[in-house]
This record gives sequence, structure tokens and C-alpha cells, in this order.
Amino acid sequence: MFKTVTIDNAVGLVLAHDITEIRKGEFKGRAFKKGHRVRQADICHLQRLGKQHLYVLDLKDGWLHENDAVVAMAGAFCGPGIRWHGGPKEGKLNLVAEIDGLFKVAVAPLTEVNTLGDVMCATRHTNTLVRKGDVVAGTRAIPLVIQADIVEKAVSIARSRQGLIQVKPLRRARAGIVITGNEVFTRLIEDRFEEVLRHKIDRIGSGVIGVAFAPDDPAMIAGEIQSLISSGADLILTTGGMSVDPDDVTCEGIRKAGGHAESYGAPVLPGAMFMTAEIGGVPVLGVPACGLYHETTILDLVLPRILAGETVTRRELAGMGHGGLCLNCDNCRFPICPFGK
Repeated sequence: MFKTVTIDNAVGLVLAHDITEIRKGEFKGRAFKKGHRVRQADICHLQRLGKQHLYVLDLKDGWLHENDAVVAMAGAFCGPGIRWHGGPKEGKLNLVAEIDGLFKVAVAPLTEVNTLGDVMCATRHTNTLVRKGDVVAGTRAIPLVIQADIVEKAVSIARSRQGLIQVKPLRRARAGIVITGNEVFTRLIEDRFEEVLRHKIDRIGSGVIGVAFAPDDPAMIAGEIQSLISSGADLILTTGGMSVDPDDVTCEGIRKAGGHAESYGAPVLPGAMFMTAEIGGVPVLGVPACGLYHETTILDLVLPRILAGETVTRRELAGMGHGGLCLNCDNCRFPICPFGK
């Protein structure tokens, strides 16, 4: 794969080693990197460095230079909302988010690519919220020269899934909040749930169009839910009344409003009594009381997925048990922590 050539015959060939330049009192370092493809404009510079011969790659059919390989892979790995950034350096490229949204990884195909050998792709966790411009993955060809058929296999795996990674945009929801409980409805205690939920909804780019209060009465809870939907709410959050006490009737109120329960209960702490339902295509999320006392709960894991247009199934909720234990740190660092991963 390597040979020595004269300077005059080096144009278009790839350096197999770094070339150092020393200018007394000014500079000492790398003038040309290993892997650099020699251009006509480089010849005079190389001659000034005293080079008459170069050690270069002699690529045979069926082999690719690392930079050519990574460009091919990056183009295939990028799904909607992802682009590769800059030029390849030593066979590596960063992949970045083109939009704000929910980062998704096709985990099984990614693993398949990474078992091929001589190629790799490392990503952020799937279902992570990202911002436009965030680096979400990196890929590279590991050796300086690589067999083309390995690259072709990686490209084929990715293209069969329309990319290994993507960013889904989040819709701007018009949220309605129904706060339940006799003690809040009668103002025996001051409500604090509205502030918590408004903050979470605003932070994710949506807005609240209405807040209603209802006692522990299924019919009244149902009426407030239906009223908010009639007013244009396309997302409903209910609070409290999700436990097993006789007065905890929020789930029944959701059913009376026409709600089809997807699931009740989840193996996530905090958030074990979380409920997901749907009323005429409008997602309904039942937030248990833990949402008042913990900065981060299951709602922070599920809400972005709902706004990305996904339905979180019972089986997917079951899978959240792995990584679903919040450590209740004194200073919450979510999402830069293990919770939900």
C-alpha cells in the first residue's frame, strides 16, 4: 500500500507520514499531515523543506483512504435533521443537529455497523433533547486505508434505515392543565403544580392555553378536560389523584372524558403512578404528586417524545425501568446524568 515517489510525481497521492517544518526562531511543527493529498500548490513548499522524495499511499482497487471512507459513511449515517460538519480530519467527521428537537438513534443498526471492524460511530443517547448545532455523533474510519467493502456494508446498513440517527422536531403544543383535589379546589392549600408544569411546558417550546381546577369528582374532572379540548388544547396534563386512596379519582375522570388509557403505572422513580391516555387524538398525561417534590420525573422523559409525535407504548414504558431510577442529587444535572438512559 506504500511506495516512494519523486516530488514531481506526487500530485494526487496521499502522504503516509507527517512532514515537519522548522523555521529557526519562528516555527517548529507539522507542515503536512499524514493522509494529506498532495496538490500542485504544495510542490514548492515541499521543495523548500528539502524534500525530493515522498513516502505515499499506493491505493489498490478495493481500498479507500480514511477521509474518503468517512465521507461516504457520514452521508449515509445522517438521517433527517442531521448533517456532517466541516471536512474530514484523520478519517473523522462530527455529525451535528440541523434543528432543535428529539435526537433518535437506530440502536440495533448502529451496533451492527460497529461490529464490522475498522469503522465506528459513537452517538449521544437516543431520546435526548438537542439544539441546532449540537454535535450528536462522531464517525471515523479507524485505519489509514480501509477495505471498500467494509465501508459499503456500513453504508448499506444505514441506508436501509434512512440513516442511523435523526432529529425529530417538536410541535408547539397548546396545553391545558387540570389540577385536581378537594384541598386545592376549596383553597385549603395553595396550588403549586401550575407553576411547575408551566415551567416545563414553556421550557420545551410549547405554551399553556388554560388551567382548570376540579375537586375529587370524576364528572367534574371530565368536564374540565372536555372544556379545555373544546377551547383548542391539543395536550392535556392532569395532576394529583393518581394514587390508590378512595379520593384519588383522576384516572376515572379521564376515562369519563373519553380517554383511552394507554398505560397506568411505570417502572420509573419518581413517577411510578404516571398515566398516559388519549382523547380523540389529544394526548393526556396524568402526572402524580411526585412532580411537586422532584425537579425531574418521568414527565421529563415522556413529554418530549409526545411532542415529537410518538406514542409511548406500555412496552416502552416497561423498558424505562433500566435507567429509570433518579438519584435525587442535591443539584439536579439532568439531562447530564444517568436518569432515563
